[in-house]
Amino acid sequence: MHKASFACLAFAALATPAAAAQLACEGVFGIDTSEARFIETFGAQNVVTGEVPGPEGTTMIATTVYPGDPEREFQAIWWNEAARTDLSFVGIPAGDIAPGGVRLGMDLAEVEALNGGPFTVMGFWWDYGGSAGFESGKLAELGNDCHLTVTFEPTVELPADADPEPISGDKEVPSDLPLLRQVEPRVVEVTFGYPHPDFR
Repeated sequence: MHKASFACLAFAALATPAAAAQLACEGVFGIDTSEARFIETFGAQNVVTGEVPGPEGTTMIATTVYPGDPEREFQAIWWNEAARTDLSFVGIPAGDIAPGGVRLGMDLAEVEALNGGPFTVMGFWWDYGGSAGFESGKLAELGNDCHLTVTFEPTVELPADADPEPISGDKEVPSDLPLLRQVEPRVVEVTFGYPHPDFR
């Protein structure tokens, strides 16, 4: 895991398209970060906080860094929305590398290799479809009370005669299930964050 200073410098280097930051659960992305620290790190002109769409038709308060920049934009959600502290989770920008080595576009086998074994994915085609947390393996051991969430989306359709029920809806699906492999899921979103302060 890289030092916080390196993570911040690498993040700043995203102004160069070829740069890719290896993010870490520390420093500006640590458990004790805040909107104020984002402003100090990324500049007040690059940090905007306001209401954004949430799951199932809800809204929530988010801090957006580099808004409007498709290569660098990311959002942070806070447990303490009033103070903009107690980081709930933060997304990674396109092209960056999350703690543990996960990045957008990876397939199930690549994430399994990073984790050191299979994991579970929520069934597809609902609000939380394709999301995967890690209860065991290397990706469950990021340290600093940090947890990783990865969201997959299918890239191909099942054959017409295949039953999609085993990989659909509110259920946990083993990542090595052959039917799941048939739709060739790829990572479309990666977030990492921390438990609510009451549960640390």
